Amino acid sequence: MIDSRTADLVARLQALMRSEREMRLVADTVHGLEALFSADRRLMWISPSVGEIAGFSPEECVGAEDPVALLVHQTDRAYCHQQAAQAFQEGEPTSFEVRLEHRSGGVIWVACHWTPVTDARGALTAVRLSGEPIQSRKEAELRLLESVAEMRRARSLSEHYLLRTKDERQRLAAVLDAIRPGIVLMDTEQRVLYLNQSFLQMWGFEAEENLFGMRDVVLFGRCEELMDGASTYRAHVTEVLDGGHGSSAYEFRLKDGRVITDSSVVVTREGSDITIGRVWIFEDVTVARRSAEILQQQAERDALTGLYNRRRFDEELDREIAESQRRARQTGLLVFDLDGFKPVNDNFGHQAGDRVLVTLAETIGRVVRRHEMLFRFGGDEFAILVPDSEDSHLQELAKRVVDSVGEAVFHFKGREVRLTTSVGLACYPNDAGDVRGLVAAADAAMYRAKSSGKNRWATAFQATEAREASAADDGS
Repeated sequence: MIDSRTADLVARLQALMRSEREMRLVADTVHGLEALFSADRRLMWISPSVGEIAGFSPEECVGAEDPVALLVHQTDRAYCHQQAAQAFQEGEPTSFEVRLEHRSGGVIWVACHWTPVTDARGALTAVRLSGEPIQSRKEAELRLLESVAEMRRARSLSEHYLLRTKDERQRLAAVLDAIRPGIVLMDTEQRVLYLNQSFLQMWGFEAEENLFGMRDVVLFGRCEELMDGASTYRAHVTEVLDGGHGSSAYEFRLKDGRVITDSSVVVTREGSDITIGRVWIFEDVTVARRSAEILQQQAERDALTGLYNRRRFDEELDREIAESQRRARQTGLLVFDLDGFKPVNDNFGHQAGDRVLVTLAETIGRVVRRHEMLFRFGGDEFAILVPDSEDSHLQELAKRVVDSVGEAVFHFKGREVRLTTSVGLACYPNDAGDVRGLVAAADAAMYRAKSSGKNRWATAFQATEAREASAADDGS
């Protein structure tokens, strides 16, 4: 009897495992996004489609401390957490829409649905998240406007803006005014057929002003008054119109700092190539661009001093060495840290240390020329990259760095504090043949300066001489 029960149990387990594999196979091949969260809100599994949708692997998502912060656009994160809390606390399905942020920086709208999973007693054991990418808002808007154009093609283009009835005007205005981007519909003679309130507000036109029938050159000419680089934009519009084709997003800036994109689509009569007009779409992307700039700055700037960080240093050094090879020119590198910095932290606290770093970063920044780049590696370690450099200038720059640090005076807890620096100087290609060798040579020169008494600079050549002399002494 025991053997029979055991065999039955094994059979059930095998069936369960097959069922699980089959369900996992189905879930792994779905087009949309599928995820499963435990009752304590941990992400246990997410479908591979997250890679196609957002650019992250399932392993990255499951391993993230906060998958919402990894995947969801920062503007929608709080809302997403709120919807999740409702699903977990109330145990009721919820539907909502959020923007996912692709690893490459793009934004994808996704319609999501939380589905609680309960056991036989009704207790919450998990929550399933299903997501489906939503069709582009632009495509929906363009289809809507194309439908408007199709409704009007029964009349001549002149009748569209001369003989339309009050009801027709109100219906079309209601449709266009419900759309956030600025929309302009032109006829084949490049005259305004329709435009919406968003366009008027974006460009500062009065709501009462009648722009219908205005030529595109006149309308865009008035818009150019608000632009930086109006002539460049005028050339862009001319190129689009002369080409007779649609245009993808073209970005430009206004004098007030806003960033706008325009795109256009040629509207053709259904079933033919006959052009019946053009739709221009204007979007204010200022917030998105500023967010991207902030993310870029955070990726390449040191949070404390605002200097470029090690990541940016590696990129710039690789680029500069390649340029030096191409143009047969010299590249200089200064590496230095602060002598006696650790006692400042130990005796006066890290706030005092931070103040020293910020102040000296500003001080050293004043002796660095515009084409030279100052970096902070971390702690009290800094570097200066000098393109197309002469030995005499590098040595003078090293001296200025040493002097500027030595002249700085700090006061903490009633005590005067001064620091010094030890600077190592190396050049490509004289001191090294590649990036790694150049950094190593500059480091060796810095330690040569320290071993020689600190508060000074040393070259990679001097460091090499010192090593050779030491080796000769050991050999004798």
